[in-house]
Amino acid sequence: MTEEEARAWLDGQFDVSRGTWDRLEGYVAILLSEMERQNLIAESTRPHIWARHIVDSAQLIPLAKAAGEGAWLDLGSGAGLPGIVAAILTDRPVQMVESRRKRIDFLESVVAELGLLHASVFGGRVETVPVAQAAVISARAYAPLPRLLESAIHLSTEKTIWVLPKGRNAQNELEVATRTWQGVFHVERSVTDADSAIIVAQAVQSRRKARG
Repeated sequence: MTEEEARAWLDGQFDVSRGTWDRLEGYVAILLSEMERQNLIAESTRPHIWARHIVDSAQLIPLAKAAGEGAWLDLGSGAGLPGIVAAILTDRPVQMVESRRKRIDFLESVVAELGLLHASVFGGRVETVPVAQAAVISARAYAPLPRLLESAIHLSTEKTIWVLPKGRNAQNELEVATRTWQGVFHVERSVTDADSAIIVAQAVQSRRKARG
């Protein structure tokens, strides 16, 4: 996907208003500027930032369209991908979870600068987030699937939709996870990379709990 195709995809999927474009472009500018101070995204992806990061994050939103009311919880937000993108493109409350001080400061500055009043940052480990019963949980490059589920299951309900980009290892991670976890799982192909995939899940629970 080229940068031009990425912008066209966004416009086609979300009918992006001028104000939303301004926020997306503002976020990209902030992200690239902050790259001079900390390594937020891989240097090799800088020329492809709209496809590799903005659309790669935005594509999760349609996959969670059936979610009920409640917050979008983004684990290990780092540079704000997909949390900031979800906050720009939707009205759903978004809480980003990040434990690294520099990343927390960066995310808080982006939220303030872009005026994302429905977005917030929790500074700490995922395991310490107060029970939130999120409507949507996302995590991009956070942890292998079994560990991810273990750390965040207390934040979910049977109705929570998990949208988890897993690159080329999606099927392998899912096979390992389903030994100890059950739920309604399926794999979606990424629109930005035909070899990458996204695990979408609902009604997730540990097999131990189900047996008990």
